[in-house]
Amino acid sequence: MLLLFFFGATLSSCIREDIAGNSPEDNFEALWKIIDEQYCFLDYKNQEYGLDWDEVHTRYARRITASMGSEALFEVLSEMLDELRDGHVNLSSSIGTSQYRAWFDSYPRNFSDSIQSNYLKKDYVNSSGLTWQILENNIGYVYCESFSDGIGDGNLDQMLYKMSVCDGLIVDVRNNGGGALTTAQKLAARFTNEKVLVGYICHKTGPGHSDFSDPQAVYIEPSDGIRWQKKAVVLTNRRSYSATNDFVNAMKQFPLVTVVGDKTGGGSGLPFSSELPNGWSVRFSASPMFDPEMNQIEFGIDPDVKADMAAEDFQKGADTIIETACRLLQNPAG
Repeated sequence: MLLLFFFGATLSSCIREDIAGNSPEDNFEALWKIIDEQYCFLDYKNQEYGLDWDEVHTRYARRITASMGSEALFEVLSEMLDELRDGHVNLSSSIGTSQYRAWFDSYPRNFSDSIQSNYLKKDYVNSSGLTWQILENNIGYVYCESFSDGIGDGNLDQMLYKMSVCDGLIVDVRNNGGGALTTAQKLAARFTNEKVLVGYICHKTGPGHSDFSDPQAVYIEPSDGIRWQKKAVVLTNRRSYSATNDFVNAMKQFPLVTVVGDKTGGGSGLPFSSELPNGWSVRFSASPMFDPEMNQIEFGIDPDVKADMAAEDFQKGADTIIETACRLLQNPAG
């Protein structure tokens, strides 16, 4: 009896591929329609590089056959999603998770954790997802690897209090792939003394590519805790995306903040998830975000000061982008 129960439970946990509405064609059509009706950048990407989602349907439908296996279907569907050129779009299954890696792999990495350790030394502080140190030149340095974990207000108060003796502050969000937008906003709120308009957001209201709500203003209000009152520099690279993209956009609106490094990876917009008939899930942006001038930030945000890690600095164990930030913070006229 126990054996029969276990066997039945095992079958029920598997995806049946022979039931009605779950053929390769059905899953292809379901994914194409989900993106067609709910992905928020189809019109924008048509303008930017000529993306024609109907043409994509025609081209990829030819590659779908009734007899194809799950791995072949996953490969075709992943390639179709790559047409969006969006690293924020993922198809997840037991086979794996797809991602458009050209979003950042086609650009310099502009980050080395081994070189970063030359600046952090051995006595750095790691607290609530933040790694920080006061550099030898009296510049504060904080590395935020992710916004996925909550950052505590007490931790921020302690860090900023300890760094109050510094001449400036570097906030490094290179290789930060995002996380919770509320966490990113909590950190940004430590860099303003007044309510600041940082952009707008729209929400999907229908299946049409242009069916959106009116833009809603997004503000950052100053934190009730300790706030940074001196110059600050935010470090970015192409692997700064999703909620980090929105964080950088907010920080650019503050007068004492300068963004240094490479263009961010983009991937703005609140994420949305849906499911195919076979149980695979797809995640994508459904609510576009804009800067205060209503410019799309989906394809990334340009730095105020462009800097790449130079080979000669790399060989000496120096980070060109950190060094550029230090010079800006140490220059009274900067």
